[in-house]
Amino acid sequence: MRVLHVAAEMYPLVKTGGLADVVAALPAAQADQGADVRLLLPGLPAVLDGVDALRPVLDIGSCFGALRVRLLLGRARASGLPVYVVDAPYLYRRAGGPYQRAGGEEWPDNLQRFALLGWVGAHLAADDADAQWCADIVHAHDWHAALACAHIADHPATPVGSVFTVHNLAYQGLFPMHDWPMLGLATRHMSPAGLEYHGQLNFMKAGLQFADLVSTVSPSYAAEIATPEFGCGLDGVIRSRGAAVCGILNGIDLEVWNPATDAALAVRYDAARLQGKRACRSALQAELGLDLDERALLVTAVSRLTAQKGIDLLLAALPTLLAEGVQFALQGSGDGALEAALRMAQQAQPGRVHVHIGYDEARAHRLIAGADAIAVPSRFEPCGLTQMYGMRYGTLPIVRRVGGLRDTVRDLTPDALAGGNGTGFVFDAATPQAWTEAVRRAAALKAQPEAWQRAMQAGMARELGWSGPAQEYLAQYARVAAAAQREPQAPAG
Repeated sequence: MRVLHVAAEMYPLVKTGGLADVVAALPAAQADQGADVRLLLPGLPAVLDGVDALRPVLDIGSCFGALRVRLLLGRARASGLPVYVVDAPYLYRRAGGPYQRAGGEEWPDNLQRFALLGWVGAHLAADDADAQWCADIVHAHDWHAALACAHIADHPATPVGSVFTVHNLAYQGLFPMHDWPMLGLATRHMSPAGLEYHGQLNFMKAGLQFADLVSTVSPSYAAEIATPEFGCGLDGVIRSRGAAVCGILNGIDLEVWNPATDAALAVRYDAARLQGKRACRSALQAELGLDLDERALLVTAVSRLTAQKGIDLLLAALPTLLAEGVQFALQGSGDGALEAALRMAQQAQPGRVHVHIGYDEARAHRLIAGADAIAVPSRFEPCGLTQMYGMRYGTLPIVRRVGGLRDTVRDLTPDALAGGNGTGFVFDAATPQAWTEAVRRAAALKAQPEAWQRAMQAGMARELGWSGPAQEYLAQYARVAAAAQREPQAPAG
């Protein structure tokens, strides 16, 4: 089966969140299981620099506001997978992030930038983009790639299956309705049954409405987004798709996230050599200027700084928890008010609090390895990866019972602790009080070294890789391809 993954980012080339990690790991896992997998990425500077042996496949010409557009093909440096790149210098070759300027403002031409990405993805399901290869399944990731599904549905002569994965429903790709003519779609889609959403264009709806299969990144999130509380205004659309919506839990890259081989750590370790983790803890305290306090519960967070992630809950509870001996270290960026409040907390308690505004991959590994517990107190969480990174590194998650956090972390109740299958601390209400009580539970268990070690080892023993999820997706692809009435092509020789 020939599978094309279409996405705006891929680790380590471009990363703003968990999407990049998924796009790096899932296609590689599917290729290991025999699928003929390729990727399509926008020609951002880091992508052009990070994809090897790029060569021209098609001179597309002028479209979507760009005078010169080419389709290139190369190979991902880490996985060796074939990667198509949409080279449109006018749209993609610029400083700043993939979606925003350096100052945080959205790029004003994001509609053209990601409409082009989806349009090229749809053409790679036909024979007119690359005469040597075309997809049986187009797997579009999040709103940036969603128009691929609409273009495929608009051209039934191309009997290819489409899959759309919602990584975070809160980010939908909203644009003015008067920009509709730029999309190249039939005017019948300018309605609530298409892309119209309260007088705007909604790219997310293109995937939700037109994909043959809609997946989310955890089973619980698939159920949650069909409700008004978590549906972000699209719950009715999601309910209307019925059985075409499913949840497949993300995995993590077990090679990138492996404490036994991680070059970023002060000392490498595994479940049988936990003295290395203790050394990482001391090294982290020294690096961050925290008090070398063996008894403190050292809690870390690696997160976007937004209300979704519950960072305000951490801040509200921080004075109480610091007074009770907790240490806190965070890395992230986002909301300016949250950044400022966190900086003030560090200034007030420099030996108990450390904050790094920004993102550094190696530092993230050290934070997760060196902490006792990792905080993910999200108000909603499609899947979450940091809690799984934490378990992999023997760092116990403290999480809210939502989405993928519910699906991955087993609460350390007395029964779970006795049975040896608890892996973290789970709370329900999105309040500072509930968060505080969960942290207190963690601190109490840390005071019982043998019980704490059993919980660490239970988390480290969990199967968290991509093999199972990759198989689930391939099974879904087979059903979608059969429904599209097209026999999967044999892999290229």
